[in-house]
Amino acid sequence: MTGAAAGLIFTFLLATAYGAGFHLLVGGPARRLPLYILASWLGFTVGHFLGAVVGINWFKLGTVHLLTASLGSWLTLVLARWLSRPEEVESGENNE
Repeated sequence: MTGAAAGLIFTFLLATAYGAGFHLLVGGPARRLPLYILASWLGFTVGHFLGAVVGINWFKLGTVHLLTASLGSWLTLVLARWLSRPEEVESGENNE
């Protein structure tokens, strides 16, 4: 296995774990799990490339920019949760 393939598999597994862990942390219906995993993959990818373009080399593992990729993943997860909440607000669960 080449280094690029190993890095790709590692990032795929880590981003998937972030999405699943976020779902476990915040709860909610099972139908949101795919949303959180996809959001995590997207945020991880964007964060990694942003870290490469800007040149942030802190907490880097091989060619993977873990710091910026992880931040991108978690920010995207929070955004996905925030955007997926309108149905709960409309049903009156958050009314005082």
